[in-house]
Amino acid sequence: MHPGNKSLPRILKHNTGNFLYGLNPAFEVLRANRRPIHRAYMADSKTRNPRLQKLRALLDRKKIPIESADRGLLQQLCNQREHQSIVLEAGPYPYVPLEKLLAQNNLILLDNIEDPQNVGAVLRSAEAFGYSGVLIPTRGVPPVLPSVVKASSGASEYLQICYTSTANRYLRAAQKLGFHTIALDTKGDVDLNHLSFPLDSKILLVIGGENRSVGKYILDSSDQVVRIPQAGHINSLNASASAAIAMYRIANLQARL
Repeated sequence: MHPGNKSLPRILKHNTGNFLYGLNPAFEVLRANRRPIHRAYMADSKTRNPRLQKLRALLDRKKIPIESADRGLLQQLCNQREHQSIVLEAGPYPYVPLEKLLAQNNLILLDNIEDPQNVGAVLRSAEAFGYSGVLIPTRGVPPVLPSVVKASSGASEYLQICYTSTANRYLRAAQKLGFHTIALDTKGDVDLNHLSFPLDSKILLVIGGENRSVGKYILDSSDQVVRIPQAGHINSLNASASAAIAMYRIANLQARL
């Protein structure tokens, strides 16, 4: 079957907002196997791209229907030109309850990060450094949109993400259970190089955005407000770079304890 543009309203009607795109995200969504994939839309089935051929074989093994689609339809499905010749029609992201995440030892809390690209990049770093639990507030931060999945290179599919509450409420819930809260801020009174925390601490790392940083309530309520020392002329690192540096530093300290 080759759906033309006339088929687009019918397609979108059934699953708006869950058209995932990009080669890496497609592979990781399939490998993680955490949400249903209803069908795949692929460019020319005769492509010689070895990664697309490998993806087609994986889709075939999982018995997921594949429909040929021209680039115009692929772009309309995901509203992006960077689809890399593949769009997956998927089920919703499998968010997890807050109680499940609070049982972990390390958590990330995003606050006021408005750019999906930055959110996805933070998620990619979180997965790399073993922070499997991420708290995304229902205000001020985008949820796990297809653009976030793409920016995370599919790392989002291996994380446990909660999307139920505000940032302040997440903070209070974590602190009630003894989480040691570390907030990143360019004006923080603790140099990241001098960071220390109790041996048995459960860590909540709070990452703020570039236009709006971590909120005042969280800054005032955190155990430590940490700055990353910089030697350059630019005022600040972006949110995802700051998050990666802080996660590495905390993981390094925990490995030594």
